[in-house]
Amino acid sequence: MEEKKNLCAPIPLSLHQRLRAEQEQRGQTLSDYITDILREHFEGGARTMNANNRTIAFQVPEELFGRLKDYLARNGLKQKDFILGLIERELNDAGNEE
Repeated sequence: MEEKKNLCAPIPLSLHQRLRAEQEQRGQTLSDYITDILREHFEGGARTMNANNRTIAFQVPEELFGRLKDYLARNGLKQKDFILGLIERELNDAGNEE
């Protein structure tokens, strides 16, 4: 594994908010997200999505979001894995009922 070095730089708040929202939507750690962005910049090319994947994005009330984040932290889960698990469970349950 390649050695890592910390990077810290102040950026405008509006850009920070956009960055964190996309990072969360992608279900990545901040380190992985920034690494991907920097690789895309230096290695060229746009971000590519797997042709077999689709993006789901939606807003939730602030209070619910806070509860979700607390739950994920307490249980050591990633947001993407948690939401995918919920979807799969519900679809499987619905399939069993039919």
